[in-house]
Amino acid sequence: MALLFCTAALADETAIRQAFKEKFPDLTVEKVTKTPYSNLYEVFAQDQIVYTDEKGSFLFMGRLVDMKSGQDVTAERRSDLTRVNFSDLPLNLAMKIVKGNGKRKVAVFSDPDCPFCKRLEKDLAKVTDVTIYTFLFPIDSLHPNAAEKARAVWCSADPPKTWNELMLNGVVPKESKCDDPISKIVELGEKYHITGTPTLIFPNGRKVPGAVPAEEMEKMLNAPAR
Repeated sequence: MALLFCTAALADETAIRQAFKEKFPDLTVEKVTKTPYSNLYEVFAQDQIVYTDEKGSFLFMGRLVDMKSGQDVTAERRSDLTRVNFSDLPLNLAMKIVKGNGKRKVAVFSDPDCPFCKRLEKDLAKVTDVTIYTFLFPIDSLHPNAAEKARAVWCSADPPKTWNELMLNGVVPKESKCDDPISKIVELGEKYHITGTPTLIFPNGRKVPGAVPAEEMEKMLNAPAR
């Protein structure tokens, strides 16, 4: 019975992958999983989750919610599937800011011209006992001058101070050049499918997009490793 079930599941996965390849040739399907919800299959591709049937004959894009528990199944699964091994991050490419005892940790991919990043920095200013690793991640398509500012911050005499002055007080640093890691960080962002800023990564591997309020940040920083 187990063998028959496994064979059927593999056949369904093959059919789904083939259907997606024919319809979306540029899309890389990373994982296909049968859900416990009727004949619904979860398809994980490029950091997103969509749903289909066993033949890949229809496509459902949206949130799947368990009506009994109220759980946002899609959000939980996406959080699990997009986890990043924090120890794999090249922290030498990031600015390091230690606040208080610095025991808690978070990595942030941030664009110097991103308004939501500036909002996040205001909330980060309220959080203590944390080490913040900031990866300067300019998105040229949205902010043409961001890369220049990112380089100016990194190449300044005191990058963390220059960064805070820029993000909290609007003080734009003078243009400066040095051997900066910006291009490497952009490649790193592509590797982890980071398409927007700010994006936060916590030691438990959870990747969170958007400006997280200070109260929610505290909960995430205190979350157990898993």
